[in-house]
Amino acid sequence: MLKLSVIGAGTMGIGIAQVAATAGWDVVIHDINNDTLEKSSVSLGKVMNRLVEKEKINQATADKILERINFTEDRQYFEDSDLVIEAIVENMEIKKKVFEAIEKSVRKDTIIASNTSSLSLASIGSFLENPSRFIGIHFFNPAPLMPLVEIIPAMQTAEETTRQAKDWLNSWNKLTVLAKDTPGFIVNRVARPFYGESLRIYEENIADFATIDWAMKELGGFRMGPFELMDFIGNDINYVVTETVFQSFFYDSRYRPSFTQKRMVEAGFLGRKSGQGYYDYSEGANKPESIRDEKLGNKILYRTLVMLINEAADALFLNIASREDIDTAMTKGVNYPKGLLKWADEKGIGWCVEKLDGLYEEYREDRYRCSPLLRRMNKGGNTFY
Repeated sequence: MLKLSVIGAGTMGIGIAQVAATAGWDVVIHDINNDTLEKSSVSLGKVMNRLVEKEKINQATADKILERINFTEDRQYFEDSDLVIEAIVENMEIKKKVFEAIEKSVRKDTIIASNTSSLSLASIGSFLENPSRFIGIHFFNPAPLMPLVEIIPAMQTAEETTRQAKDWLNSWNKLTVLAKDTPGFIVNRVARPFYGESLRIYEENIADFATIDWAMKELGGFRMGPFELMDFIGNDINYVVTETVFQSFFYDSRYRPSFTQKRMVEAGFLGRKSGQGYYDYSEGANKPESIRDEKLGNKILYRTLVMLINEAADALFLNIASREDIDTAMTKGVNYPKGLLKWADEKGIGWCVEKLDGLYEEYREDRYRCSPLLRRMNKGGNTFY
């Protein structure tokens, strides 16, 4: 039987463990904090009970899954692991110590992976004596429910490591996409305008939070509006991702963070978890009404949508991922109603170029530069599909 070791007993760590154990793997969850291990063990038991109550699985299956998972503070249990996945805090110095220790504890053929969402995999891989067996395996929260997993080879990763990781994750009933080791990979890179352009529209006093959310949901078909989603994720988390991507892209203006969101974080208005974000979540609070004006709504939707399409087109242009993987990542990783490249074909490549050029003409900001790929496709009369 194959064995997985997970470093970090947080929500993501135990979610990954649950996925692997459900697929029949033996799992060890390691954390240096015994209290965290105990709390996570109790939490996982509750998750299994809920699944049984909802008749998603029977009691015997739940018991088998739990039997396959062991919690420990001792790294010696890693020694016969086939795969190790690190899911700890996004701090490069801490990761360096962890990966150096992991390599001393496992077999020579063990694949070692990081679940990082924003850090350079080439940098993490450099901590290992044999980085050819290192790879990025990025799950989305909650790991047992979200089907998508981004697989990101570092520059040092061997092709066989990538193939084996992909095969294993597919066998866990996950939908895998391959991404180049660049900031944000696919999802966190391409999704930036969903938040950033919506914040910009608000800052320009074009519309309020509720109206922007209404436009994106009711007219665009997105499951959540950008401000609802930022409140759900947490403004602190969302802001840090944006800031990290901005810095990692050498301060490209397309990824510039918003002062509005920065001030929200500084004020402690983090969203649902703090009771106050873009909306008030205190008991009895009234949610503001949106202005349901279709002309205004389409202005909001199309401005944000064309920025998302431009980001997806640029990801393809720069060979970050394939056409299919980009569209799959956005529909399965963040539940977009359509793949952005398919959406571009529907709206028309000429429409995309015209919208972007109009924004650039108005603002004269590099933020609104049109992807060369869209411009070339428009000139040649081509489509993505």
